[in-house]
Amino acid sequence: MLFAASFRRKLTDVLGYDKAAAAQITKGAHRKYRELIRKLPEFEKGDRFQMNIVSCAMLASFILNMPKRPGVDELTVYYRDAMMIGPMKLFCRLGGKQKFSQKDVEGMKQTAAFRAAERNPYSWNMEFLPYPDGSGYEARFSKCGICTLMSELGLRDLIPAMCRLDYTMSEAGGTTEFIREYTLAGGGPYCDCGYKKKESK
Repeated sequence: MLFAASFRRKLTDVLGYDKAAAAQITKGAHRKYRELIRKLPEFEKGDRFQMNIVSCAMLASFILNMPKRPGVDELTVYYRDAMMIGPMKLFCRLGGKQKFSQKDVEGMKQTAAFRAAERNPYSWNMEFLPYPDGSGYEARFSKCGICTLMSELGLRDLIPAMCRLDYTMSEAGGTTEFIREYTLAGGGPYCDCGYKKKESK
């Protein structure tokens, strides 16, 4: 509900659909979204990635109801603009203030130990790898729920549009430089999400 209006607006603002077409796509997307969510297994308590798969299901639902399949570049802009509404920007800023705190680090360690994808293919497995020089850490993913769901829906080639949001969210947080070399969607051995402390100016 939080993002539904922005996903509809950006159909016009970014992808160029008129209001009538945007309304029709949104109506179909709502039905598809409910269908996808019903089919997903219940996420365990303590699984911090439920929001990720919900966002994926929403984007996929809109794509599957578009009369023309978008390319990766235009979908990247669409998804970024639809997601980065006021509450999300605030969420990123608050998260940025807590980045590298003891609570943040302990949370990352707990997530790494949880290995939710062993029991739920729509969740994630992650390793927590602090940088030796103390400048930050890497979250390295060997299993990705987005890859699972998007592949099942025939949308695997569009996953990079979602991956790019990691950079945007890091920038919105204001305290980290996001570093990435590989993604599972791009054929890499893992997805690396590196967070390096920004130097104070």
